[in-house]
Amino acid sequence: MLIYKFGGASVRDAQGMRNVCQIVRGETDRLVIVVSAMGKTTNALEEVVNALWNHLPDEAQSRYNDILLAHESVAADLGIQLPDIPQLAALLHPIVSDLDAVRSINYDLLYDTIVSIGEILSSKLLSAFLKQSGVENEWLSMPELLITDDTYREAKVDTTESTKRIRHAVLGNTAHLFVMQGFIGGTSDGHRTTLGREGSDYTAALVANFLDADSVTIWKDVPGILNADPRIVDETILIPELSYREAVELAYSGAQVIHPKSIRPVENKKIPLYVKPFGAPSQAGTIICETERKVDVPVYIWRKNQLLITMRAKDFSFILEESLSHIFDIINRHRLKVSLIQSSAVTISVCVDHTRYVHNAITELSEAYAVTYNEGLSLLTIRGTTPQILRREQEGREIMLTQTTRRTARFVIKE
Repeated sequence: MLIYKFGGASVRDAQGMRNVCQIVRGETDRLVIVVSAMGKTTNALEEVVNALWNHLPDEAQSRYNDILLAHESVAADLGIQLPDIPQLAALLHPIVSDLDAVRSINYDLLYDTIVSIGEILSSKLLSAFLKQSGVENEWLSMPELLITDDTYREAKVDTTESTKRIRHAVLGNTAHLFVMQGFIGGTSDGHRTTLGREGSDYTAALVANFLDADSVTIWKDVPGILNADPRIVDETILIPELSYREAVELAYSGAQVIHPKSIRPVENKKIPLYVKPFGAPSQAGTIICETERKVDVPVYIWRKNQLLITMRAKDFSFILEESLSHIFDIINRHRLKVSLIQSSAVTISVCVDHTRYVHNAITELSEAYAVTYNEGLSLLTIRGTTPQILRREQEGREIMLTQTTRRTARFVIKE
């Protein structure tokens, strides 16, 4: 059993869909395909959510219609009809028709209800095209199979129930190929959920774990895992092999090629995970596996859109001794992603992703601490650094905070 995950860039247009078909057509092993939303569909659906939340029904409907038209255009290019278009078109109607109820529900629930449509659209389109191309497959609905709690926008998976359902749907079926949605799941009472942005990698890893797969392949628009983002650095180096531990370190530092949660499910069952170029499927790419091989080149990781929060005790207490658990309880409840921590006896600073939750967290923290913060920051992590690299990367930059160890340097930089 093999698991292939195709991201939004891989299925962004008709040519991408054709390329997927070419990649999977000759596969002799049983295969599960996990699909992301097409191209920038998730961003477009976020605009629909915000229009609904702001009581702009005409704008929401117009933007949603544009999304459907874009998918219908790709379907026409492929010579097929988008399946279930009346039902898909109607998904927004109950919400638009009762906007007074929108404000009474959780924003994150509204978000997951709307944004999850992207994966449903792309997977139905791909499944239909594969069938027309002579590649028989079974389309499976992940909101009915990947069962989660109701932590909307970052749902936690019920692995016991999900394993049972996914194993029954796949192993209890004679089909050779299955098409699933990444990123989305569902609660036991029928609400659609999402696993966090870029969560399709995580879906693929979970499915591999549940099915005891032989391998996972994540198809990307890059040659594999590189030592830097090619959009930022002109000359990059392919890393052919990574240990599970190194992959986790890179992912949690902010490397964009793979989702941080994707490693543990495959590591637990020693399932190799490949990152391969979608445009050149015969190339080896990168393998993440059980290995002692070390990364022998410096790795540069940028984490954009960061906010640095510094807290100081208002009284004469030492913040580390008396306040640490309280601070991180607030950070956790407001669902902030901490990318760096630095402390002294009287202050603690955290660098976090700048999300819609952050200012509510600052307001609550300010009740107990003197709080200052800086916006518009990036976090640069360099693994395998040298004194020469340190000097070069600090030149001409406004650096708000620095952390260095023997192998790793981290800079919070004013953008």
